[in-house]
Amino acid sequence: MIIDDTLVLSENQAITAAAGSTNVIDLGAIGTAFGHAAPLARDVGKGGRVPISIAVTEAFAGLTTLTIALQVDDNAGFSSPRTVASSGAIPVAALVAGYRPSFPDHVPEGTDERYLRLFYTPAGTATAGRITAAVSAGRQSG
Repeated sequence: MIIDDTLVLSENQAITAAAGSTNVIDLGAIGTAFGHAAPLARDVGKGGRVPISIAVTEAFAGLTTLTIALQVDDNAGFSSPRTVASSGAIPVAALVAGYRPSFPDHVPEGTDERYLRLFYTPAGTATAGRITAAVSAGRQSG
């Protein structure tokens, strides 16, 4: 799997409370193409699939489930985030080192704002657990 450092969302990030990924990806400002009056529309989920790789790097403990959401916003501070996809509740029994959630496996259609992040929501009192996540050139399976 090939990962560019600028596309890493979480690098061995401890998840013990609801939080956004350590890093935010700036998809860049939208410009106007030569000869056109209106700026281009953005939707990085259309066209070819853009893979996202997520891996548990330390087993989770204390919580009952973890939900992972892919969010976008028009500002880097995420004052008005919009969830474009969500994993649903992943049971703690699955959250062992090496586990790779199948969600999100790619950036979905509708990812049309400038900034992108993951948001982690544990249910229960998480005492341990770490995740590494990034937009990658491909997803490792198995």
